Amino acid sequence: MTLSDIDFPTPGEGDDCRVVREILDLVADKWSLYVIATLKDGPVRFNELRRRIDGISQRMLTITLRGLERDGLVKRTLFATIPPRVDYELTDMGRTLFTPVMALVTWANTNQGSIQRARVRYDESQGVRAGQPAQ
Repeated sequence: MTLSDIDFPTPGEGDDCRVVREILDLVADKWSLYVIATLKDGPVRFNELRRRIDGISQRMLTITLRGLERDGLVKRTLFATIPPRVDYELTDMGRTLFTPVMALVTWANTNQGSIQRARVRYDESQGVRAGQPAQ
């Protein structure tokens, strides 16, 4: 597949570009990637998700799960037990997202050194000191 084989929405033609951008923003969100990866092997309870995803707050996990559920990528199941139990799992559509997401993660891992070196070269060419953001 080449870029010419992909039907990219053209900016300014309807809402396609905006809708695609919104979906990509959700999926590329820092926490969404962790949630998707954590749910890849099956249902997980809320508190277990929180323990497995280092650094996520209860509020941010709730917001992330709601967004993924709203978009049909995650399914929430409430069990009428005492105390109530809630499980989250990827939907069929959510499972189809796992492979491309992991391909992007693999690409980032493979290229992180090259990207860091490119940043250093660029910053040096712009006279930016180490540790300072480029303007």
